[in-house]
Amino acid sequence: MVLEATMICIDNSEWMRNGDYSPSRFQAQADAVNLICGAKTQSNPENTVGILTMAGKGVRVLATPTTDLGKILACMHGLEVGGEMNIAAGIQIAQLALKHRQNKNQQQRIIVFAGSPVKYDKKVLETIGKKLKKNSVALDIVDFGEEDDAKPEKLEALLAAVNNNETSHIVHVSPGPNALSDVLISTPVFTGDGDGGSGFAAAAAAAAGGASGFEFGVDPNLEPELALALRVSMEEERARQEAAAKRAAEEAADQEKGEESSSKTEDETMKDQVDVSVPEEKKKTADEMALAMSMGISGSGHAIDDAEMLDASSEDQELALALQMSMQETSQSDTSKVLEDQSFVSSILATLPGVDPNDPAVKDLLASLQNQSESQQKKEDEPPNENK
Repeated sequence: MVLEATMICIDNSEWMRNGDYSPSRFQAQADAVNLICGAKTQSNPENTVGILTMAGKGVRVLATPTTDLGKILACMHGLEVGGEMNIAAGIQIAQLALKHRQNKNQQQRIIVFAGSPVKYDKKVLETIGKKLKKNSVALDIVDFGEEDDAKPEKLEALLAAVNNNETSHIVHVSPGPNALSDVLISTPVFTGDGDGGSGFAAAAAAAAGGASGFEFGVDPNLEPELALALRVSMEEERARQEAAAKRAAEEAADQEKGEESSSKTEDETMKDQVDVSVPEEKKKTADEMALAMSMGISGSGHAIDDAEMLDASSEDQELALALQMSMQETSQSDTSKVLEDQSFVSSILATLPGVDPNDPAVKDLLASLQNQSESQQKKEDEPPNENK
């Protein structure tokens, strides 16, 4: 890498207010200066850059050669525009600033931005060029702005006087849609000389955002690890997005299937309920009938109402008639047995309030009931008269 100390001469004359370079000549020049300063300091950590202005009240040194990029960029803000450019005085003061550089091993270079007419004669400029060549100072000239026949010729004469082994360069930039800094990236002002030329160009392109031709804006030849990390990160992010999209599609499909199955299940459940309700109603009706019959039998104390019996056994008249006759016979036989047991009847009558078992009327009544029962029993026991 080239070890250099560079002084940049800025044109801040009245011509810098023109808008033929977007957004203006001065702003386009400031962007290009910032690009060069960043490229110089990044190409070699020991490179130094200084800045001076050539118009206004006189030549003014804004920053002596330094490695502090922040200090260099800060001095570019708030510059006044006016007056005429004094290119001869600017170059001589820049040479004097380089002469007092701290590291004498640094090569010396001056970069001049000329965006306004040059008032000096060709011979004066040639004299300045020869002095620079004698002190081993390289010169780069950026010609933009005013286009006349005298200006390019004078600048070419200055370059010819200072050029030594093609270490100095001149670039003519015409007004157009491209920014001034974009045009300068591909010129020898940025590519430089010797072995450090390619590194200098790459650093300048990175500082200007001009490395967008590479993937992710990083040259894999200069930063292989960074380029690999960015590529891996991009692949992971792409895979994550694809997985998220696939998962969302699967969830949507599962939700649709779940809604369809739930609707089918509800239909089947309603159908089953309707089918089951009919036998249950029939069973309930039968159970209620059986319960009513049992309650009727228990409540009557072996006496069943003829109407209820006929209703319950309407399907089989013979069975109902036989059942009724059997119940009557059982009731009569039970009554007879109860009347025969005198002690039991006396105990029952004694428990009744206001009834005296020894009362003659009560005894006569019991006797008549007993006789009636015995006569009835005899009639039942007599064999039937077949002749009759």
